Amino acid sequence: MADDTAPATPSARPSPGSSPSASPSASLSPSSSASPAQAPEDTYLERRTLRRGSAGWLLLTGLGVAYVVSGDFSGWNIGLAEAGFGGLAIATVLMGTMYACLVFSLAELSAILPTAGGGYGFARRALGPWGGFLTGTAILIEYILAPAAIVIFIGDYVESLGLFGLTSSWPVYLGCFVLFIGVHLWGVGEALRFSLIVTAIAVAALLVFAAGALTDFSVARLDDIPVDTSAVGSSSWLPFGLLGIWAAFPFGMWFFLGVEGVPLAAEEAKDPVRSMPRALALSMGVLAVLALITFFAATGAQGANAIKDAGNPLVVALAGDGDPTALSRFVNYAGLAGLVASFFSLIYAGSRQLFALSRAGYLPRALSLTSRRKAPYLGLLIPGALGFALAAGTGNGARMLNIAVFGATISYALMALSHIVLRRSEPNLARPYRTPGGVATSSTAFVLALSALVATFLVDKDAAFIALAVYAVALAYFAIYSRHHLVASAPEEEFAALAAAEAELNRD
Repeated sequence: MADDTAPATPSARPSPGSSPSASPSASLSPSSSASPAQAPEDTYLERRTLRRGSAGWLLLTGLGVAYVVSGDFSGWNIGLAEAGFGGLAIATVLMGTMYACLVFSLAELSAILPTAGGGYGFARRALGPWGGFLTGTAILIEYILAPAAIVIFIGDYVESLGLFGLTSSWPVYLGCFVLFIGVHLWGVGEALRFSLIVTAIAVAALLVFAAGALTDFSVARLDDIPVDTSAVGSSSWLPFGLLGIWAAFPFGMWFFLGVEGVPLAAEEAKDPVRSMPRALALSMGVLAVLALITFFAATGAQGANAIKDAGNPLVVALAGDGDPTALSRFVNYAGLAGLVASFFSLIYAGSRQLFALSRAGYLPRALSLTSRRKAPYLGLLIPGALGFALAAGTGNGARMLNIAVFGATISYALMALSHIVLRRSEPNLARPYRTPGGVATSSTAFVLALSALVATFLVDKDAAFIALAVYAVALAYFAIYSRHHLVASAPEEEFAALAAAEAELNRD
């Protein structure tokens, strides 16, 4: 098959007399083990192309918010049970700082290399094939597990709202995957416009919720969780002590988890060099505002103790133990819209990361084949099948989200490290956008990401070890097979090969 016989990454380098600005695919010849019947490189890539120019800065900004918005409706409040209001507030500020620093770093990297590889492509250039694979695999863990978790939450909302008499079960999960993957197969422009509409509804609902909840706001309710006097540093604001702050890191992340996926749309963006940094900054700004008003309004309306274990904290914040109000019912429906927006957009992100890794040979190459509508159909269908199987087989959305968070923190650390390495190793690399603060910014993201990674063991060590086991299997596949069968003409591989060629010429 043509998709299994693409040129492997060669070991030969350009001769000293060749131009460093030449395309690596032109200066690097296929390895001698290549079959004479191989399809030309242009044919290989023609079968693996995305629709260019489908998304401007507005759709990209909407995508960034869509990845995350479901986290405002539920999940973050569990951090109150770990740290209380003060501890979760500190954790959220620290994690918000991490994401802001990471987003500014990614804005620079995505302007340098605007391809579907996103974090994998950045790490491939800075840290080599192993670094690229480690980063890409961590991102895949996040974007395959998170939709599986969210579809369970969608089922819970459908059941609690009494929609069509359905319960949270496999028919609902299957219907979600089939419907929304179908929209993605229809086309990326249509998919992103759908995502923008649903996200706008969810954001509007959060603003309406805040206006309603703030009418009952009381500062005295913020710190009403009983204090554990045995915890070091405990107080009414830190009822579980100083360690509680660290344990709340993963829940502080829920206000921002996923925004780093915007660069995965780079190949389908209009003018990605300009639109990508703008979309990343705007989406991060919107998410920070939503996190602030949601956190304060929900906690102050009914009290931290009332919502810390709630599956629908915003509804509890409005209605308490009383009968549902018109506003609480509206927010309940809007919560479903937020879950749909995040579910839908995370499917997109996972398919693009899988597409890029497959196109470059890190994963089976057939997974990057695209349809006539330029959609990576196997990259959508196979993760979707895995997600459905996990959701239907386990029903444990919280455990899968914790695994996703573990993968996310690894990828954050490696992407921040990639920015640091490229700033030091290639200071003269053309940078259409430069990160404010430079290496200090990405170093802050790196340290906080490592701290968040350790914190995942405090929250759910079983989830962390499951993620490590998946990681180990993937790394074994790369070590034994795929690293010997990389595709030289893939954009991320060309970019890295050009860097190696220029370095060799400079040494000569």
